[in-house]
Amino acid sequence: MTDSRRSLTRRLRRTFGNAFALAYLALCAALFVWAILVSVTDDSGESMAIIFPLLATAPTSLVLLVLPGGIVMVTAVVVLAALVNAAVIGWCAHALRRGVRSDPAS
Repeated sequence: MTDSRRSLTRRLRRTFGNAFALAYLALCAALFVWAILVSVTDDSGESMAIIFPLLATAPTSLVLLVLPGGIVMVTAVVVLAALVNAAVIGWCAHALRRGVRSDPAS
């Protein structure tokens, strides 16, 4: 059990542990909190602030187009899309670092 926990921790650190992925997650969280606050304080009920977190997590958040609406579904899609996109960013940063280190020309 300790080995699997250590392996999971190592994998999460390698996936989300770089500055780019963490900065992206922080940006998505800030945009989502801002959108919720703006929507709650809007008296007219016509706030379109949720568009910004959806655009920040695109293209993964486009799955919302085929799912039923509602605040719970929007929250789940934004959170999952941000995690998927951060994992891709972390993987790309890891691959680029590995490529730069193994370059024989340098």
